[in-house]
Amino acid sequence: MYQGFYNLTSGMLTQSRNLNVISNNMVNIQTPGYKKDKMVSTTFQEEMLYRTGRRYKDNPEPIATTSKIRSADRTYVSYEQGSFDMTEGTLDFALSSPGFFCIETPQGVRYTRNGSFQVDDEGYLSLNNVGRVLGKDGPIAITNENFAVSNQGVISVRIQPEASDEDGDDYGYDDEDGEPQVEILGTLRIVDFADYEQLHKEDYGLFSTGQAPQEQELPSIQWQALEKSNVDMVEEMTSMMTSQRALQSAAQVLKMYDQIMSKAVTDVGRL
Repeated sequence: MYQGFYNLTSGMLTQSRNLNVISNNMVNIQTPGYKKDKMVSTTFQEEMLYRTGRRYKDNPEPIATTSKIRSADRTYVSYEQGSFDMTEGTLDFALSSPGFFCIETPQGVRYTRNGSFQVDDEGYLSLNNVGRVLGKDGPIAITNENFAVSNQGVISVRIQPEASDEDGDDYGYDDEDGEPQVEILGTLRIVDFADYEQLHKEDYGLFSTGQAPQEQELPSIQWQALEKSNVDMVEEMTSMMTSQRALQSAAQVLKMYDQIMSKAVTDVGRL
């Protein structure tokens, strides 16, 4: 009888935690670059099953272990690539290759797939309410809003001719081939990691880790686009309904167990 209480309570706690994970995924479905979580449950291996079909039961044969109590084991992060949203925003960046943007925060460097950046009060490219975006040479100052970004993350500005000299040549253009000169504002620093299991997920879609980052020399970056979250609303809704039904069923059976125990105690007390 008491085993039933343990089974039902552990099941209710597991489903409750699973609902929290699903709710968090659904809340962040519109967060660029968000990676969904998935909870995995496990059992306590506490009971051994034996085969005792012989005439003499002195040598039982072990066949398997079993457990009736389930608990939440851990939460996994799915790093599956999300689809792209072409926003046409000049401060929007999406990674179409493995890797992470680097963000300078008061707690140290953090990593994210969220490329919805802005320019802070001091003119540096930054992630809202988090920190400045790091380039290969440090934070990137946006001194001219008329910039362009290459597929490798090079942020550059075309120098416009301001006047002509005595020979009629425009300042800002190369005299030999007539190609416009370009000022490099910075190159986005993209890094990757050998073991994603060592990444620790934090708020705002950030990740931290103690392992050394691997510099990505040839990343693939989509400018004026954002990577959507990899949360599937239909899948999350299905999982939510399944967990809710399991939770409600366990609660109803637990109530029935409680009524049976109360009746048993009352009847025994009358004897």
